[in-house]
Amino acid sequence: MREFLRNPDHQEILALARRQAAVETMDPVQRDRILRFGAPVGREIEHHRRLDRCMDRLRRRLHESGDSSPASGLVIRADTLTGSRGRFQRQWFAPPGGLHLALLWADTLLPRFSRLLPFAVGLACCETVRGCGVDAHLQWVNDVRVSGRKIAGILCETEVADGEWFHLIGIGINVNVIDFPSFLAGQATSIERESGGRHDLNQVFHRLLARLIWNLGLLHQVEALWLEQGGSGGEDGLNPLLRRWLALSDTMGCEVEY
Repeated sequence: MREFLRNPDHQEILALARRQAAVETMDPVQRDRILRFGAPVGREIEHHRRLDRCMDRLRRRLHESGDSSPASGLVIRADTLTGSRGRFQRQWFAPPGGLHLALLWADTLLPRFSRLLPFAVGLACCETVRGCGVDAHLQWVNDVRVSGRKIAGILCETEVADGEWFHLIGIGINVNVIDFPSFLAGQATSIERESGGRHDLNQVFHRLLARLIWNLGLLHQVEALWLEQGGSGGEDGLNPLLRRWLALSDTMGCEVEY
């Protein structure tokens, strides 16, 4: 069963993004511009009780749309997934109680900025988890972990349809998940486990969309300023998006095995 929505809660989500953005120390004009860049996130939502993979459904929507591609910002959400997987075809545990979705985002960024999309999405997920009272951090490049245990993951892919390129961004967050299979013992955790209480899935979903609006908008703002300045600065570690990512990373300076 699926439910198509021209998301009636989109204005509420935009208002939440504006409230979150109000604490940012910056020119209000620039703040509003960032929100406008990110505003398409979640404008349309397709909600399923069960899917094999949200990414596969999003890809089908992209190619079955006829003369026009679906709008950037479309979200496919499912209550549970039966065939989910992450990078390198790794299995992803996606039972009821988790937040499982995929976001379509038009590839309008220059390559030097589109490569930062995983950072922006990982940052949004980490901020969402922290907003639930859990001390989460980012592991390169966008795994969200709590004391070394994974609580959220992101998968970014690209797809072309009718001559246009799109980013397909899969997101999974363990929200109200208590029992994990044996192969994940000691490797995974959830917001409920870490916070000691259950959380309203729709509220967490709205918070995530609000953080995606801000962080994707910030990435587009970084590019816009770089272009306005004639292509100088803006894409290195001093840009505000990467500064935010670095502030939540717990792997900088550590020895890692790749």
